[in-house]
This record gives sequence, structure tokens and C-alpha cells, in this order.
Amino acid sequence: MRGSDDLPDLYEATISEIQDSLESGRFKSTHLVKAYLARVEEVNLKGATLRAISEINPTALRRAEDLDAERSEHGSRGPLHGIPILIKDNIATAHELGMNTTAGSYALDGSIVPRDAFVISKLHEAGAILLGKATMSEWASFRGEKVPNGFSARGGQTTAPYYPNLDPSASSSGSAVASAIGLTAAALGSETTGSIVLPASRNNIVGIKPTVGLVSRSGVIPISPHQDTVGPLTRCVADAALLLSVIAGNDPSDPCDIGLPPPQEWPDYTRALNVGALHGKRLGVPRPLLQDDPVINDTFQKSLNVFRNLGAHVIDPVDFPSAHELEQSKAEDIVLTAEFKIALNKYLAEVVEVPTGVRSLADVIKFNLAHADVELPPPYYTDQSQLLASEASQIDEKYYTALAENRELGRTRGIDAALQAHQLDALILPTDSYATKPTGISGYPIISGECNDNDSNVLPTKKHRTVPLGHYPQDAQPVPLCPVPLHSRAPNMPFGIAFIGTSYSEYKLIGLAYAFEQATKARLQTRAYPSAIPVTQLEDVISQ
Repeated sequence: MRGSDDLPDLYEATISEIQDSLESGRFKSTHLVKAYLARVEEVNLKGATLRAISEINPTALRRAEDLDAERSEHGSRGPLHGIPILIKDNIATAHELGMNTTAGSYALDGSIVPRDAFVISKLHEAGAILLGKATMSEWASFRGEKVPNGFSARGGQTTAPYYPNLDPSASSSGSAVASAIGLTAAALGSETTGSIVLPASRNNIVGIKPTVGLVSRSGVIPISPHQDTVGPLTRCVADAALLLSVIAGNDPSDPCDIGLPPPQEWPDYTRALNVGALHGKRLGVPRPLLQDDPVINDTFQKSLNVFRNLGAHVIDPVDFPSAHELEQSKAEDIVLTAEFKIALNKYLAEVVEVPTGVRSLADVIKFNLAHADVELPPPYYTDQSQLLASEASQIDEKYYTALAENRELGRTRGIDAALQAHQLDALILPTDSYATKPTGISGYPIISGECNDNDSNVLPTKKHRTVPLGHYPQDAQPVPLCPVPLHSRAPNMPFGIAFIGTSYSEYKLIGLAYAFEQATKARLQTRAYPSAIPVTQLEDVISQ
């Protein structure tokens, strides 16, 4: 990567590196915003055409100017002062900012929300700059099973930057792609099942899906009150911990009643960043949750030596009592299908203005049919079967039975059973496994980091911070050979490692992930393909 010795390389720069430079006066937030906007211009709709960002915040530069003046006159608000953050297009922003909140659908184009989402208010208070809205899988991958990951009518088809036409994986795809190649300092995504951690894995970055209830969902276009949450997507664990510390907290307008009482105090997760956090910890490998992928599983097996070298006790295998039933269970589908209609209708009823007249899920379905040329274009994007199924659903005894089954399989005979049977601190798995189903239905946290199979415990140089589990070899054959419209597997495709715990165990998981990250040297061993890497750096903007 090109970059001067005095200025951070934006492909890999951490928030703390950027903040140190802002504090020392090497550049201003206005320079930073201009540099990121130039990088977006290079690869979003030109060059590799990654389509990671659906729109830019027209007030971002003015906000940067105001924060530069505030820093000069009154000092910094804290570690996010003047830092550009990208947010997923299902997280509401007030009309005054000049951005839409659409979940990727033209049905909500131009709609006016009543207020900022709670997490947006927290970012504003911390002094962050909202750079823009990230593209996402339309309706958070809940339009139809056959719709490819990363597609939305408004944003087009997002692709991962590690191989042309590579599937970006799950609905927070734009947030992950933008973070991976330095189109933003960091990003927010949302997850119901896998939508933060799977794109993090595919795009060689860190993602935290918090315990449901730790972060407010108020103002976020919903799928399920039992499973939805918001979380960070960043290039290193420290940045994810910082962003989580800012957005976590109690929100009276989002009472989260899923049987997981929130903590008495909201911790500063950056205090968990301890290189010795793995020493003496007990980690379990629930092998029944692994998928049949020899490349990923072989790399994961080799990576266990890193944990052992860092003083952790690896218990391998451990039983996961509900594993077989999890694979067969349809309970999650029943719950999400029923809850989506109710939750979306409630959200739409509270929107101040919708120019299209869409006020319910039924209206969305009708809108798609009436505007099929943009919403349902053939041959790959015609499916809205999930919307139809949800509209036909109801809250009945079958729903309540499924809800109880989810808790039983995810918590009681799932994650909690595995942890308690062996007195474990956490479970570890490849992220590309069945890891996201039990964490989704339980509401429990999962961190996807990047690690490698290097069994060394030598600390990395400044340029190596995250923890890639690995990547497919350069001579791997793309699958399918011709994209339809995406490759599901490809040469150089990254994959990550997951840390899983019980409710509100984020502090511990962050410590484990950070210690592992600091003992590996892998993120920059896997780079994006050349035309997907922006070349603009801060010195280019400062010199103008």
C-alpha cells in the first residue's frame, strides 16, 4: 500500500492511528472525509464497481469542518471525534442529514423517519462523522431465498473485493466491503442471523454481533425483535471494541424482553484489550457444528496451535447436545417469518412520510410487482417469496412452540450446555460453519475475527493487526466457474474464526479475540484484487 511515513495508510489505518494524527495536527477531518470520498469514487461505481455504498452524506464535509473548529477551540470529545463512520441503509437518519433509510428498496425512497436511530444519536454525541449509507441485501436478506447476497434495487449487486464477482455474504455486505478496503474508518451493520459476522469473515475484517439487548434497535428497519441487533465492522478488534463501547447502552424506547436481563453497568470494552487474555482460558471446539469444507477446516485445525502457544486450554472436541436438531429445525424460520410482518408494519406506521404510499408489508409486495423492472429484474432478482410467506403468517401456537424450541436448542441444550459441561470460557469455530444459527436464535454474542494457521506466538509488526483464519489458495477454481451472478467460492477468498459465549460475555470475547489477533500476522497476507484497491491517500488531498 502507498502511504507516507507520517500519514496513515487508509487501506489499513486504525481509528486510534487516525485520531493520533488528528490530535497532532498532521491533517484535519476535512482532509480525511475528502480522501475517503475520493476512494469511494474510484471503486464504488467505477473501476471494480463494488457497489458498497448507496449514498454519500451531503452534510459530511460541513460536519467535518465544524468538528475541526471544535477540536481547535475546545479540544476533542474523545476517540471518535472527527472520525468518518459508514452505516447500513436500514439504520434511520433524520431527514436533515439528507440521506435515505430504505433497507435497499425503492419502496422507501424519499421516506422521512421521525428521528435518528438511537445508535446514530450515540455516534453524534461521540463526535463521529456519518460518511454515508452502506448498501445491503434488500430487506436484510429477507425478500426471497433465491435473491443473491448483497443485491438491493437501490444499490445494485455488491461484490467482495477479493475476487471479481465474489459473493460478499449476507446483508451487511456493503459495510464489510467498505471497511475491508478503507472506504471508511469503520462501519455499522445489523444482524439477525449471520449478517455481521459472515460478511466480516468473507471480507477479511472483524465483526461483533452483540447480545440482543446490548445495543438499541430503535430506528432500525426490523426483521425480528428476538434476534435483531446492531454491531461494528472494522479492520481490527480494538476498533470494534471502541465502536461497541460508544453504541452500547440502555434505550427506554427499545424494551428488549427476550429473557436476557441487561448488565448493571455498561463496560468500556477497550479495557478488555489484553494481549495475555488467553492465558489459562478454556476454549471448546464443538465439531458437530463444522461444515464440510476441507480448506477451512484444515486451516482451523492448524490454528489451534496458536491458542495453545498463548496459554489457552483447548478442549477438542466438546459436545453440543442440540447440534443435530439445530441442523434440521425449522423453528427459526417460523419465528422470523411471523415477526417480520408485525415488526415492519409497526416501523412503517411510525415513519413520518412515505412518498410511495407504502405503509405495510402488503404494500411493499404490491409496490414490487408494480415496479418489477427495478425491484424484480430478471434473471437473478425476481424472488419475493419470503415477503409473501411473512404476509401470510400469523402469531399462533405454532409460533410460540417455535420460539420455545429456539431457546431450548440455542441456549439450554446449545451454547450454555456446551460451555457449562466443560467449564469453558468460550467456543471457537470457523465463522463459515453452523456457528451463526445457535447464536442467532439464542440472542448470544459472536465475534468473527481473522486468524491464520501460523503456530507462532510472535507479536505482529505495526502493519499486521487482525486475525485471518485463512484464504483459499490462488489456484483454487471459482465455484461456480461462471458467476450466476456471483461466485460462492474463489481464489484468495478469505474466511474467519468465530468466538462464541453466553449472554453479555462481549468483554471476555473481545479480550480473547484481541490476544489472538495480536499473535498473528494475517490480514494483509490477503489483499483485495488490484482494481478493487483505491489509490487515493491523505497526502493526495493535503497537497491539493
